[in-house]
Amino acid sequence: MKVRYSYLKEQFSDCDDLWEDLRSFVATGDFTLGEPLARFEKSFAELIGSKYAVGVNSGTDAIKLSLKVAGVTSGDEVITAANTFVATVGAIHEIGAIPVFVDSNETFCMDVAQIEGAVTERTRALLPVHFSGYMAHMPKLMELANRLGLPVIEDACQSILGAIGDRNAGTWGLTGAFSLHPLKNINVWSDGGVITTDDSDVYQQLILLRNHGLSDRDTVTVLGYNSRLDTFQAVVGNWLLPQAHEIAGARISNAAYLDEGLRAASGIRIPDRSGSRRIVYHLYMVYADDRDRLLAHCIDRGISAKVHYPVPIYRQPALGFLGLKEGDFPVTDAAAATTISFPCDQHLNRDQLDYIIEVVTDFYRK
Repeated sequence: MKVRYSYLKEQFSDCDDLWEDLRSFVATGDFTLGEPLARFEKSFAELIGSKYAVGVNSGTDAIKLSLKVAGVTSGDEVITAANTFVATVGAIHEIGAIPVFVDSNETFCMDVAQIEGAVTERTRALLPVHFSGYMAHMPKLMELANRLGLPVIEDACQSILGAIGDRNAGTWGLTGAFSLHPLKNINVWSDGGVITTDDSDVYQQLILLRNHGLSDRDTVTVLGYNSRLDTFQAVVGNWLLPQAHEIAGARISNAAYLDEGLRAASGIRIPDRSGSRRIVYHLYMVYADDRDRLLAHCIDRGISAKVHYPVPIYRQPALGFLGLKEGDFPVTDAAAATTISFPCDQHLNRDQLDYIIEVVTDFYRK
């Protein structure tokens, strides 16, 4: 049996109505900041539970523009997670700021208890990463941020509809940054991103920044960026967004099924799933003994398992200027050495999930 990782063929296999929407849209010529984009932004804000949503060209730019409106500039420090994808750090670096890392905890997100020890007089923002579909402990983080007077930008690129209690990712901080990359739970056909906020002034600044700083065709109010979400992609987003709750629910159900089955495997440890969290499993990750041999075993038997990520971002060559070394963030290092990711998307059937469980259990039994 084969268990593939990418589900894009299934996600868009039955979309004749989407093609009709796209044909109708192309005839309008409304390609830049068009009506479908405004409709998508309104629907996304309603889905997440924020007052405003702004479509931009990537999740990376969603973070970058958020940092700009928070007042972060060259030489400032931004505290973020040592366990994240490069885009988080790339956005910080693009505006000349300096990433300051905090170790993760057993849920792969930044350990909020360590943040205050990383704060200096140059700290200008906190950037928690809701990694893999989990969420950082936002109640404690917001309490700390309010006490220290620091804005919070949520990197929610992997956590659309992730929640703590009844509050979704992207509704806690000054802004929430989301990605619509093709590998995300809610995706379009190219890069894309969304910023959410409840602050009307921030919203107005973002509208300017994403479109060259133009307040009208002939007036450049600020120097901004070319970072619009293409209206063509918004048409795709409008087709898929009504399925968001169904997609999240299927991933949660599949993850629970895998958890139950893999608990019987002697070398597998399931991360903490307790508390009032809704984990949406952009990545389904577990801790595994003898991880690299298990990975090879699964791939050899047709399961497209992966590792996210074998070398933590703080140890990458591009971050060498920070002078960090292996062991500085031990929980992050341990996750990089022992976690494995299995397919968990909404298009998998029970036979495929059972096969994953069977192959992993068989590996440890032998």
